Amino acid sequence: MTSQDVRKQFLEFFASKGHLIVPSAPIVLKDDPTLMFNNSGMAQFKEYFLGNGTPKSNRIADTQKCLRVSGKHNDLEDVGFDTYHHTMFEMLGNWSFGDYFKKEAINWAWELLTEVYKIPKENLYVSVFEGNPAENVPFDQEAWDIWAALIDEDRIILGNKKDNFWEMGDQGPCGPCSEIHVDIRSAEEKALVSGKSLVNNDHPQVVEIWNNVFMEFNRKADGSLEKLPAKHVDTGMGFERLCMALQGKTSNYDTDVFTPLIEKVEQITGFKYVDNAVTPSAVEEKTNIAIRVVVDHVRAVAFAIADGQLPSNTGAGYVIRRILRRAIRYGFTFLNTKEPFINQLVSVLANQMGEFFPEIKSQQQLVTNVIREEEASFLRTLDQGLQLLDKVIEEEKGTIIAGAKAFELYDTFGFPIDLTALILREKGFELDEAGFNAAMQEQKNRSRAASEVSTEDWSVLIPGNVESFVGYDQSESDVKITRIRKVDSKKDGILYQIVLDNTPFYPEGGGQVGDKGTLVSANETIEIIDTKKENNLILHFAKQLPENVNAGFVAKVNSDLRSLSSRNHSATHLMHQALRSILGTHVEQKGSLVNPNYLRFDFSHFAKMTETELQQVEDFVNARIQQQLPLIERRNIPFAQAVQEGAMALFGEKYGDEVRAIKFGESMELCGGIHVKNTAEIWHFKIVSEGAVAAGIRRIEAITSDAVKAHFASYENTLNEVKLALKNPQDILKAVHSMQEENAKLKKQMEQLLKEKIDGLKNKLLLEFYEINGVNVLDRRVDLSMSATKDLTQALGNAKPNSFVVLASVEDGLPNIHCYIAKELVEKKGLNANKVIKELGQYIDGNGGGQPFFASGKGKNVAGITEALNNVASILIRN
Repeated sequence: MTSQDVRKQFLEFFASKGHLIVPSAPIVLKDDPTLMFNNSGMAQFKEYFLGNGTPKSNRIADTQKCLRVSGKHNDLEDVGFDTYHHTMFEMLGNWSFGDYFKKEAINWAWELLTEVYKIPKENLYVSVFEGNPAENVPFDQEAWDIWAALIDEDRIILGNKKDNFWEMGDQGPCGPCSEIHVDIRSAEEKALVSGKSLVNNDHPQVVEIWNNVFMEFNRKADGSLEKLPAKHVDTGMGFERLCMALQGKTSNYDTDVFTPLIEKVEQITGFKYVDNAVTPSAVEEKTNIAIRVVVDHVRAVAFAIADGQLPSNTGAGYVIRRILRRAIRYGFTFLNTKEPFINQLVSVLANQMGEFFPEIKSQQQLVTNVIREEEASFLRTLDQGLQLLDKVIEEEKGTIIAGAKAFELYDTFGFPIDLTALILREKGFELDEAGFNAAMQEQKNRSRAASEVSTEDWSVLIPGNVESFVGYDQSESDVKITRIRKVDSKKDGILYQIVLDNTPFYPEGGGQVGDKGTLVSANETIEIIDTKKENNLILHFAKQLPENVNAGFVAKVNSDLRSLSSRNHSATHLMHQALRSILGTHVEQKGSLVNPNYLRFDFSHFAKMTETELQQVEDFVNARIQQQLPLIERRNIPFAQAVQEGAMALFGEKYGDEVRAIKFGESMELCGGIHVKNTAEIWHFKIVSEGAVAAGIRRIEAITSDAVKAHFASYENTLNEVKLALKNPQDILKAVHSMQEENAKLKKQMEQLLKEKIDGLKNKLLLEFYEINGVNVLDRRVDLSMSATKDLTQALGNAKPNSFVVLASVEDGLPNIHCYIAKELVEKKGLNANKVIKELGQYIDGNGGGQPFFASGKGKNVAGITEALNNVASILIRN
């Protein structure tokens, strides 16, 4: 059974049980601040479990792209070393929202596994929750009884809270679960050791494949549990592990989910992967681990990029970069890959999974380009890191390298610590691992302290209210507060999140910042400093609560700020249309930021835009502003119909069955943001910058409206100042050209004078050399710039045989020193200009470096030049 068949049969089975089959949500989450990535099948349905939304069906099934590399669920360091953990994996799942419960979920799971997939019953074990008296949660007798009617009781295992009680997070819906484990060992192994004893003990062939979670409780902030108003079912089955069991393999990597990728790696690198059916040697196992890391990680990185998350130095982007760099490092160390190669796997991945996940096919070129550029960049980092590590080793007095220095390589330059340790061992050095771990822990503690958040339970004032957003039609509304909670964070201090029965405040989303404004009652005014959306709730952030939270309020949006944001937002739509018209239809939006001050727009394009193209984009947008195009807004239209009519849908965005379409002339996009009623409100559009974000991704920053007026006013002020400085010439451009010509003549004269000064000084200094142990020595302070001092040092050294020259000077109040040592002295006496500069640098509170025959250094202490030069002779005498 192929992996495609496995996926297809799962979905067909649950469709036959009345489930609505929905597509996978993007792997990157946009409106859940508690998660960076979709890390489980249920993440996209959290709002339904929390009671903040109504699902399209009470029964849903899908296969969800998941990523577990950060936070509570972090499998990254296990990947490669075992055969069943992954960064990205597919989670096959079926859900019931207040519909069926344990009986149906368990029976259907058993039916699918044993009758459809035909897994032998004697290969399966199940577990049920043993209970937890401390939390007043009883043994799950109901689940036990259902299983006992299907399977021998000696195959039912009692599980503790860690294994058999699932929680969404520190707070929120939770409940007991029932896992299904498969034993795929050989008959001989089963005869020797019972599979029951290996369940949940990290045996690679006795693994959990399915977890049925029965959500019955809500975990409160104080840790207590309360019953949910409705019971839900949340199940998740590991697609890759299921394929392993159904294809008769003993490793996920031996299934057709991974073998095409592995074969491509073998073809590129020349290294062979040893099937798990054969016991690999120690050397072969290192190769296996490296190949597993590469083929696993390329899936995670490729799908994240396809869903809109580019590698970067912060947040989710940093996690993606870290995954990719781990794969590059393993290839570099164990597969001898010194050139980018992982990007070549994207085409294999697209052919494998493109039918079911079309985004990887449509974004194939972009994904390939981004990965290639990231590979090239990190390989340069590795090369730089090797040089830096050599310097660390050279400077070390003993054989133990300080952990703090290794951490600096890791933290500042991204050089992997395991590679540092490996190289040190090869060179006969040892890493102070305890020191490195201490530095790492200190950084983690700082990061954790900075991001520490304490969230109280919701205080519900009006139960059962379904909040409505009225901000498209009005900026003020009569409201009541329905729930509040307090959030205390190290970053923002104490804030209050307020939910209203209806709201005109637009919550941050689609690149547009959240509205600010006020809540006004008869007695007080509360400032709303931000608005965000979380699990389908619109949260209004305030630094204080009203004295009377039950009062009636008028919610007032700051209309000035919203108006500026709306102008920038509408301009992004027009600019998107302009880019596709001028550069080509390959252009797709890859990210945006819209606030009152400016707009930022990331898009796919593979070359720097020319000045002509940028001007064409400006002219295109401004022409549509001048046409005074009215907003044509269509709400609640079917997604398929909107796309069929030409609306642009963005990859990586999650759309419902019904969407909102925004149209200005021929520009039509799916969008939930706030827009102008007529393009004339934008007034004018001006691009202020264009540059690269990543391979194949460009970024434009632009301004509209009041910001353009301020921009032009600033230019006018600057022009007036230039005119004043030039004594108000009639023709400014002619005056500037004249000044440039005069400056060029003066520069040539200065260069000639400096050359003559250096030549004269050189001739004078050639007479001031003195001899120590057969070496011609010169140490002087000169009145020249740093670059001129450097040139003079080299000229004197070349002019005098067997020379040792040290010159110092001061530029912009800072000292600099340069050292030249003749080649014969470097080779015969072992003198080293690099070491000389490091020793002399301490006198001027500085450092430097270079080659054995020439090196330079800069410092802060000008007074130290004299002492530095006085120590030149002693360096020679010691050698």
